[in-house]
Amino acid sequence: MLSVILPSYNEEQMIALAAGTVTGILDAAGIDHELIFVDDGSRDKTWQEIRNARESNPHVVGVHFSRNFGKEAAMFAGLEQARGDCCVVIDCDLQHPPEKIVEMYRLWEEGYEVVEGIKEDRGEESGLHKFASLSFYRLISKATGLDMSASSDFKLLDRKVVDTLNKMPERNVFFRALSFWVGFKRAEVSYRVQERTAGESKWSTRSLVKYAINNIGSFSSAPLHLITVLGVIMLVIAVVFSVVALVQKIAGTALGGFTTVILLLLFSSSLIMISLGIIGYYVARIYEELKGRPRYIVSEICGREET
Repeated sequence: MLSVILPSYNEEQMIALAAGTVTGILDAAGIDHELIFVDDGSRDKTWQEIRNARESNPHVVGVHFSRNFGKEAAMFAGLEQARGDCCVVIDCDLQHPPEKIVEMYRLWEEGYEVVEGIKEDRGEESGLHKFASLSFYRLISKATGLDMSASSDFKLLDRKVVDTLNKMPERNVFFRALSFWVGFKRAEVSYRVQERTAGESKWSTRSLVKYAINNIGSFSSAPLHLITVLGVIMLVIAVVFSVVALVQKIAGTALGGFTTVILLLLFSSSLIMISLGIIGYYVARIYEELKGRPRYIVSEICGREET
């Protein structure tokens, strides 16, 4: 059986359409499946629409969070609820073309354990949003050492990959990077981002920046190494100015350098404060991990016999 995981946040207009579209495609292909909609604490009628979809479609399973915990938590909640031999994660807005699920499934039948959806383009986006997206993927790829420039959350995972991800204990997770990190036999499927038929995107440039910071912090220590680089740069600057000052002193040409001193103090103080901020951020992440709180809280489930 194939488990299709659809994280949903304020997607009341898309639930019925997504359920009908995906089920129609998979039924036509003869693929036994379940659809796991994870309502990430939506403020609209998303959960009611999921319950309605369950009444008309026996493949639907609904998971409702007690509040908004974020897309990463929603995806992992779906993985933990999945009962299939393989799982596909796909956006509820259907911008990931659902017909590609069949192609992914056929590759899985050939023995591939991770089938990655690779974007051919990013669809219609504003110039600022596209620049921010490309900058994020360039930065995260360099920080993690994994080339995710064309990657997305749209992918198929074998049961052994899902079980491996579910065993990982960290609270702050980055699904896209972790699914790269675990390895396994991989294949790729290219797709073009589709336009929404209803609703609007929940991603703004601001939320993308926040997403980038959180995921770089959760998966990479590169910012901490940046502090060392800044320290070396400051040391080189200090040595150069010291040599210049000493030469001028010996030559008797030393001038009053009050402005230079102020600028150096401001520059060094700024670097120190930035460094302390980065260290403080990682200390906060450690603190969050040590508290051991769950990634999410499920308030209700529909479509499971035991519930």
